[in-house]
Amino acid sequence: MTKSVDNAVTTKPAAAPVVYVCITCKRPEDADTVPRPGAILAAATMRAADGTEVEVRRLRCLANCTRGPSAAMRCDGSWTYLFGGLDESCAGALIEGARLLARAADGILPWRGRPEVLKRGLIARVPPIDFIALDCEGVDE
Repeated sequence: MTKSVDNAVTTKPAAAPVVYVCITCKRPEDADTVPRPGAILAAATMRAADGTEVEVRRLRCLANCTRGPSAAMRCDGSWTYLFGGLDESCAGALIEGARLLARAADGILPWRGRPEVLKRGLIARVPPIDFIALDCEGVDE
């Protein structure tokens, strides 16, 4: 069991797909209400993950404030995906996407079969830490 900076307790193995949900997120036009829309999204995502292998971790700020609420997903050896413009209705799509990513042999979230909200809400895709760009060799800069 470990504690994050936000004092979130982690008990599941790191190999499980993980969805990180920003609990401080709100849309730029939203008032400073409590609970924040990100916290509402986090709670809905945790409910959607119940009974699955997907771990949901709440955290403070994914630095995507202009397109919040935001969430990210990853699993060991995979690319990490950041999504924005989400709300609590997207919770099931986040879990479905994390499960797709966990089954992807190449570590890339497949476009086909991906929930629509994860297509239009994609902000960034970040390679795994040990990524080697073999497909870029010989490409002129």
